[in-house]
Order: sequence, then C-alpha cells, then structure tokens
Amino acid sequence: MVLWIVATAIRAPAITKPQITWAAIAGFGMHVLYLGGVFVAIAHGLPTGLSALIAGLHPVITSIAARWILRERLHPGQWVGVGLGMIGVVAVVIDRLNAHTGTVTTGALVAMAVSVVGMAGGTLVQRARGASMPLLRGTAVQYTTSAAVLFVAAVLNEHWKFHSTPRLWFSLAWALIVLSIAAVLIMLMLLQRQAAARVSSLFFLTPALSTIEGGILFGEKLGVLAVVGLVVALAGVFLTTRQRGRLS
Repeated sequence: MVLWIVATAIRAPAITKPQITWAAIAGFGMHVLYLGGVFVAIAHGLPTGLSALIAGLHPVITSIAARWILRERLHPGQWVGVGLGMIGVVAVVIDRLNAHTGTVTTGALVAMAVSVVGMAGGTLVQRARGASMPLLRGTAVQYTTSAAVLFVAAVLNEHWKFHSTPRLWFSLAWALIVLSIAAVLIMLMLLQRQAAARVSSLFFLTPALSTIEGGILFGEKLGVLAVVGLVVALAGVFLTTRQRGRLS
C-alpha cells in the first residue's frame, strides 16, 4: 500500500499485465518462500549458525543457475570470489554452531531448503523478466501476491494472537521501512543493472555482519573464526562484484 501510494503521488510509470505476472512469480520466490521459510525455520528453533546457510547457499546456487539459465558469464576471478564468499560463510557457520548447544529439527531444515531455492528462483526470474519492471508498482505487486498467499497460510496455522508492545512495533517499522521498502528496492535496482550472480554475492556478507550485530546488540560472543569469515567474505564479494570487462 505504501509503495503504490508513493508511486501514484510521483506519477511513476504504469505496470503492464505481463510485468504483473512476472512480478508476482518473482515475489512468490523472494518473499513467500524465502522470508516465509526463514520465519518458519525460526519458529522451529533454527540456530543463528544454520540460518547463515540460507544466505550462504543462495549466491552459489544463483551463480551456477544464472550461468546455465540466463547465460551470464563470470570471469575466473569472480568465480574465485564466489568460492571465497562461501568459505567465509562456512567459517561463520562453524563459529555459530560452536556457540549453539541445541538441536535442529527436520522442519527447520526443510524450511531452510525451501528458503534457499525460493530466493535463488525469485532472483533469476527478476533478473530475466523484471529488468524493465517499474520498481515501485512492481514491488507493490510482489508484496500483494505474497500477502495473499501468506494470509491463507496464517488463517490455517495461526491463532489470531497479537501482543502489542513497543518492541513489536519497532520491529514491524524496521521490517517495513528498512527491509521491505529500502533494502528490497535497492536489490531490485541492482538486478536491473547487474548480473544476478554479482548481486546475490552481497548476501555472503549477511552471516558475518549479523554475527557482529548480535555481539553489539545482544552481547553474543564474537569468535575469531567469525571475524576471519567476515574478512574472507568481504574479499569474495569484492572479487565477484568488481568490474572487469563486460558480463553477458
């Protein structure tokens, strides 16, 4: 609703019916499957370390799939960057797993797998079919589709309990303004201009940066391995996203 109101106010370009269809498909992957899967996994007790795998596997799968489906080519240095990014994620995962003593349920693992596939698929669809999509209206369509699907899931599974607290409203405001609007629009803008593999490689930074934020905000222990993982992931992102020639 916010995006559509803003689009109307600034007279943003209209969206065509084919664009609506592809926006809905991309939104289903990136928002319903990916974000929905993350929350389901958290509800099943997913630890921080394993949640890093969601962000860590997505760029690898996207890079490989984009090579075959979208015919996007990475030069050898960029493939080295993908490998370094994955190594950095593994280092952070090991650090987080060492700090976690609980067990992981089958439901959490399944939700993780769905999330990874959904995000990779949604990214590829957005890159392949959403290059000319009006960002504001297209993203609004993505969220409308996602809201409809998740509403059905909520009706079937939730208990209609809503506990209003300042922390809850702050979390919702952050999710709305920073994540759903700012971050997603930036990602879609990048996908319009850059190869899917290069954009998705930025997700290599998620595990390490989340670990650092957890240390600052929640007093979680930041291990040496996590710091090393962040440095390696940064090097991987640099190699994957740097300009060298022209990507097809």
